[in-house]
Amino acid sequence: MIQLGRARSHVPEEIEPPGVLLERALAIALPASRPVIAPVAHTRTRDLTRRGVLWLGQTCNLRCHFCYFLDRIEDKSHPEHAFMSLAKARSICKTLVDYYGNNAVDIQGGEPTVWRDLDSLIRYCAEIGLAPTVITNAILLDRIDRVKRLVDAGVADLLVSVQGLGKAHDLAVGLEGAHARQMRALGNLVSLGVPFRINCVMSKGAIPQLPAIAELAIATGARTVNFLAFNPFADQRNAGVRTADNVPRYHEVEAPLEAALDVLARAGVEANVRYFPFCKVAERHWPSVYDYQQLSYDPQEWDFASWAWTNKGPQRMNAGTPSPPVPLGARPRLGPLRQPLRRVADALDLRRRLLEANRDPRLGPWLRRIDGLSRRLLRRRGDREAAYRQDALARVEHNGYEKGADCRRCALRGICDGFHGDYVAMFGTSEARPITDRAEVSDPTTFIRLQDKAVPPGSTR
Repeated sequence: MIQLGRARSHVPEEIEPPGVLLERALAIALPASRPVIAPVAHTRTRDLTRRGVLWLGQTCNLRCHFCYFLDRIEDKSHPEHAFMSLAKARSICKTLVDYYGNNAVDIQGGEPTVWRDLDSLIRYCAEIGLAPTVITNAILLDRIDRVKRLVDAGVADLLVSVQGLGKAHDLAVGLEGAHARQMRALGNLVSLGVPFRINCVMSKGAIPQLPAIAELAIATGARTVNFLAFNPFADQRNAGVRTADNVPRYHEVEAPLEAALDVLARAGVEANVRYFPFCKVAERHWPSVYDYQQLSYDPQEWDFASWAWTNKGPQRMNAGTPSPPVPLGARPRLGPLRQPLRRVADALDLRRRLLEANRDPRLGPWLRRIDGLSRRLLRRRGDREAAYRQDALARVEHNGYEKGADCRRCALRGICDGFHGDYVAMFGTSEARPITDRAEVSDPTTFIRLQDKAVPPGSTR
């Protein structure tokens, strides 16, 4: 019996062929008569995204072993664990519109469908011109009445986390039967004509199934499929969480990923590869690679300015009021000092201490004022795209990406993140294949401008 919690192994010892699992999944997900999939409009226009993000709280009904916030989900006393109030969520969303000019928002948890006020928040977002997307594992959407409530509230689309087929998915998320329930949920979305996209973390259990997951997306009418690297962000940075046993090597990912991207390309379905070195993706699929410098040009990704604000403690925890909004400002470039300072902060548990201080009725207001002032002082002048690119480079540095000797002689080094330092510590950089047969590429949109990007629901473009 698979139960919620951290499992020792996330890869099935015996796995059925992907084709068999796909047939079984489609038997659940598709109604007796095949649905008529509505055509999706595409564009090659590349503007800076206006999509924001909101974390409601780290309460969830699953325990995905690669979840960025697994510790906060399991720790009920953590300031970010409990869901925030509807009033606070509405206040944050209003700021996304009024201050940051966002026109869409990704609502996530934890698992947002567990939150009792989700319908009300969706309705509010739709009213103020903020097209609401729900990022969900879809377990609770196996009941069609729940889906109808989201539709009636005005949901724009859903981003469903498909972490494998059959037992591979159940093991990845820590719950037996989760895959079957998710397929029933997809069937509900198909039958009601609800637009949806698919996220898939490229974990060891999912890798052999990537082409079959692509086929599932095509058959059910998913508008987009995102393949995400298994990254050491947030709680995944903790020692012992990521090891050579559960982190796939890039060379293990390459062939199945290439096959999946080919399947989607033939069907005309948009695919995106997030946070992955360009050299580990076939050249014909470079238009699908979105590292930090490309993210701002993807309408399905988050605006760096509002993301920096909503990612701060006061906007993520249930207690307290939001901090003042601030414009996009470059993070200080600390170079070699960045990682040692981050390790010290983690050792001292400074994030939790600041969260607790923000909840204090005396200290909280002062800390929020100081935070707003510091962000204004750090703001750099320059055109908007240059500011976003500077922030992207700061994020690469902040998250500990490294470039080995081969990376440093690659023509794409100026637009690629490289290898995450956590990955380098386990495996090194010997897998890098420097691109040396072309001139140096400096424009981060060089390849993504060739991609046919699905126009988000409700967009005027």
